[in-house]
Amino acid sequence: MLSRRPHGTAALKGSADYSHISGCVRFWQTNCGVLAAAEVWGLPEFSEKCRDSVFAMHIHSGEHCSGNGHDPFSDTMGHYNPEDCKHPFHAGDMPPLFADDGYALSIFLTKRFSVREIIGKTVILHADPDDFTTQPSGNAGEKIACGQIKRIC
Repeated sequence: MLSRRPHGTAALKGSADYSHISGCVRFWQTNCGVLAAAEVWGLPEFSEKCRDSVFAMHIHSGEHCSGNGHDPFSDTMGHYNPEDCKHPFHAGDMPPLFADDGYALSIFLTKRFSVREIIGKTVILHADPDDFTTQPSGNAGEKIACGQIKRIC
C-alpha cells in the first residue's frame, strides 16, 4: 500500500519559531479505513530527563495554515469533529508522534474519517503530547507546524 500513490497528502511546515520543521502526512483510502503515514524532520529535541520528544498530531477543521502573531495557525480552528464527540474521540484526533533526533515516523489505520472528508482540512503538530483527557484539545500546547490536506489526482 505504501508504495502506491496516496489519495491525499499534507506538506507540513513549521511556524516562524519552528522553521526547521518539515514533513509530510499521506493518506490512502482502503477497504479497512484510512491508512495514514506521517514523516517529519526538524522536530525540537529535549535534554531533560523524563522528557521525551512526543508531539500531538490532529486534523483541524480549518482550511488555511495562517493566523496571527499570538497563534500563527489560528485559522486552522478546532479539531475536526463532525459528530461533536468529546476529546479524544474527535474524528481528527490521531496518535502522537514520537521523535528521535528530531525525526518521527508514524503509520496507522483509522476509520474515524475518509480521505474524501478531510481534503482541504489541515494537519497540526503541537509542541506537547496530547493528554487524551483535557477538553477540548488535550492540553497539547502550541501549534508548531501545519499542512493543508490536498487531493492527489
